Amino acid sequence: MPVAADPRFISRTRQPGLDLLRAVAILLVVFYHAGLFGFALPHDWQRFGWIGVDLFFVLSGYLIAGQLLTPIRRGERVELARFFGRRSLRILPAYLAVLAVYFFLPAWREFPTIPPAWKFLAFVQNLGLHGGTAFSHAWSLCVEAQFYLALPLVLILLARWKRGGLLLPVAVLLGGLLLRGLIAHYLTIDGAIPFRGFQPLIYYATWSRLDPLVLGVALAAIEGFRPAWWSWFMRAAVWLWLPGLVAIAIGLWLGEGELSLALCLWQFPLIALGMALLLVCAVSPALPFQRIEIPGMAFLASIAYSVYLSHKLAIHAVQIWSGTHGILLTSAPAFAVLLLAIALTGMALFFAVERPFLQLRRRRLPRRAPGFDPGQALPPKVT
Repeated sequence: MPVAADPRFISRTRQPGLDLLRAVAILLVVFYHAGLFGFALPHDWQRFGWIGVDLFFVLSGYLIAGQLLTPIRRGERVELARFFGRRSLRILPAYLAVLAVYFFLPAWREFPTIPPAWKFLAFVQNLGLHGGTAFSHAWSLCVEAQFYLALPLVLILLARWKRGGLLLPVAVLLGGLLLRGLIAHYLTIDGAIPFRGFQPLIYYATWSRLDPLVLGVALAAIEGFRPAWWSWFMRAAVWLWLPGLVAIAIGLWLGEGELSLALCLWQFPLIALGMALLLVCAVSPALPFQRIEIPGMAFLASIAYSVYLSHKLAIHAVQIWSGTHGILLTSAPAFAVLLLAIALTGMALFFAVERPFLQLRRRRLPRRAPGFDPGQALPPKVT
């Protein structure tokens, strides 16, 4: 699910590298879901777009942990009420607006069936989820909401247990690896893992998707508490992009065949590692991504959350429109209308709902005085 689009600096200066990652992430997700409804790209390239969620998770872990680590680094207490208030104003208004559309205008749904409303309201819709239901893409937002709920408490405990800062992320990653292996072993029938079991117990399940979130938190902690390590990462970014892409490529390659134990064990951590390395490259002054702003990326990053919530409604509408007008879904006109519809729907939700509540948050719950925040604590000059 996409992260907060408002700037990370007190001066309201944008970070082009992070904007680029947000924009790439939402495009990957949009093209992936469009492909599921027949808007396929040549060679089915859209089939890899699901990794956009993992990119969002790494970004979310990095940015949200940075906000929580700021007071801890200064020896201050974490204001939980303030944190959850800001998160609520960021997430809930647009989410509830789209949820209302799904439940009060069922003809607009991409699928006729939908999980009960209480699962969406409690942010547990991802648990036991199968594909083929409306608003299923909200599963990633549920994972993040559960993450937001637990992370402040975990960081407060770690502030008192210094060694846990390194041990806990490793324990979570290894625990996820072990749990996925046990589940895959349990699901295996005649040497094969059924997709029907893989979906709810591994793909959508919170316990299987913590790798990118944890790695994002780890990067924020290194930036805030291990400046020498962070400085090394910033200098090494000139070559870290290559192992990052290789890790993602291997993860995707594992998914090209039948569901296997190797896929269940290694695909998510490999892709999470690759995304984390790309994030390092995006914020490093040694590379141009943090210095050069690509036109349109900042705006696309700003509306990414609204696009994420609403894009399946737009895809479904264009699918119906194309069918009634006899237009092939793989044709250029269908793609042009599709992209326009997704953009307009996302912009409408952003300007009508999301932005007013972001402005309310800025007035009622403004950022605290400057302190460490991802991107603020710049390393020594990279040479």
